[in-house]
Amino acid sequence: MSNVAGIYGRELRGFDRSLQLGIAQGRVLSVSFPPTVDVDAETEHDLLDRIEGYLSGEEDDFTDVTVALTVPTPQREILQMLRTVPYGDTVSMEQLLRMTPGDHDPEAELSTVRNALAGNPAPILIPSHRVSDGPSALPDEIARAVRSVEGI
Repeated sequence: MSNVAGIYGRELRGFDRSLQLGIAQGRVLSVSFPPTVDVDAETEHDLLDRIEGYLSGEEDDFTDVTVALTVPTPQREILQMLRTVPYGDTVSMEQLLRMTPGDHDPEAELSTVRNALAGNPAPILIPSHRVSDGPSALPDEIARAVRSVEGI
């Protein structure tokens, strides 16, 4: 995927949404679920296949996929740590904050965690659905589906 760049997308079977990926220099910039696919989107990409398989029940943790995080450093650290939460497990926002390196004041920094989760540019690849008490960047129907797939 190192030289791949562009917008990739397709309609999701079983959902009233599409799946769309933004990729540059082989790194995922965004994962989104718009109502329809962008007219310029290419429909063939291995990662599209993997995400569709995952939504159909195939286990995949996507830890081998490189995500380019262009968010403020405190949010990036939270999202990077979130990628270590195993498939099928959950954590609370406070647990996620404690897992993140550095000294943290939970009262002051839970808003950073909340903002990181809500603004997650690559949901599913960065599994905000595994945070039990936090917001998700996934549409509700997709969030329910991925939690069901993982048994959480």
